[in-house]
Amino acid sequence: MAGLSAIVFALSWWLGLYLLARDPRKPVLVLAAAGLTSFAVVVALDAVRTETTSGLLSQIEIYLVALPGISWFAVLLELSRPTETWRSRVREIVLVGAVAAVAFTGAALAGSVDGPLRAGHWVMFAAVSLPSLGAMVTAVLRPAQPVPVVRFVLVATLFFALGNAILVIPLGLLPSWLALASTGFDVALLGIAVALWDAFDEGQALRADMLRSFTATAVVAVLFGGQVGIGLAVTGASGQIALTVLLFTSLAIAIAINVLADPLAGVLDRLTFSGSPGLRAERAALRGTEAALPLRAGNPLEDLDDDTFARLTRRALGHYGDLSKLVASPLTALPAIDARLAARGAADRPLERANELKALLADRISALKPREGGDFGTTEQWRHYNSLYFPYVVGVRAYAQNATAAGLDPVARQAWQWLVTEVPQRSLHNWQNAAARVIAADLRGGTLAQVP
Repeated sequence: MAGLSAIVFALSWWLGLYLLARDPRKPVLVLAAAGLTSFAVVVALDAVRTETTSGLLSQIEIYLVALPGISWFAVLLELSRPTETWRSRVREIVLVGAVAAVAFTGAALAGSVDGPLRAGHWVMFAAVSLPSLGAMVTAVLRPAQPVPVVRFVLVATLFFALGNAILVIPLGLLPSWLALASTGFDVALLGIAVALWDAFDEGQALRADMLRSFTATAVVAVLFGGQVGIGLAVTGASGQIALTVLLFTSLAIAIAINVLADPLAGVLDRLTFSGSPGLRAERAALRGTEAALPLRAGNPLEDLDDDTFARLTRRALGHYGDLSKLVASPLTALPAIDARLAARGAADRPLERANELKALLADRISALKPREGGDFGTTEQWRHYNSLYFPYVVGVRAYAQNATAAGLDPVARQAWQWLVTEVPQRSLHNWQNAAARVIAADLRGGTLAQVP
């Protein structure tokens, strides 16, 4: 069964790292990645435990099997959270902490993953299942995400099924091959569903990027894991345990190097080119552009409704300072970008389009500035301009932890002080959404005027 466990492990490990690499700043992706990678670790540990029949590994595994369910419950809370406020975040942390406490209490009562079913196992089942069902019902009744409810129910159902499956497999309630095969299928659906969710949120294509990552991962998994698999087939029982451990560690390292190649290249650049910040920045921009190209849709602005266009505009404004994100934005296909490139005789390249989109957004933000004179004001008519110009164009980070006004010019210092003392973060978020809709309407009008 080590071979089947290795396949499920490789699939889950790859999907977790793939989601993490998409954007490590997104809580949903980080939490889903934590669930998938911890799921992979449990599959590997269970395979080793089966070979060794170790009681110690069984006692360790009973705690690890709770981690995927806890992580995926946190994902469901994140997806169903209607507002981004410190209260909602604290409430989410408290709920996840409570579920974790109950799950680990059940693990302590169970003692190990070995059967038969005991009271602690039932407590763990309840800790994984009931909160996930509650979060799913809450999200269906009060949808907070711009996606069909059916898609949320699908993802939540997969979370629910996998969170329970990882508890069932070690207990031997089902044949191991059947449990692993069905679990691998669910893992694949889960990873794809979450990736599609994020691609929808970002307005990106996904198929080419995910297919390339999967193909590369399959190649390295066969090359590295296949060699160990041959060793397992021809080695006697005395060497099975060591080779089983080597199989999973080899797969984990090979897949991680493949999926996280760009971040690792950035680390190597910082070590190697420590005295050349310009060179590091250029190499990072090139890597970001290369990684973003498969995420570009063929006809990204075709048949978009106004709400979707406004959402994509808001997302592009949020990525104002990140060219690697703007490269993949559907707004780079705006006719206005074509006109701007032609006006300055620039080549039609992805990075040029991203730079033009950034300049176009800057122009539209500047157009929001009131004409009453001055560089800064706090009246209502300044809200749209202030909410976009200072956080995105100037880089004023008023709400970041340990943020200060150091390095800001006098006008930006005024804006920073005003945001910190008089503007709640939620209010700024609402103003930014409203300003994004204004800019989207302006861009949309230009698009409709220039597209036959």
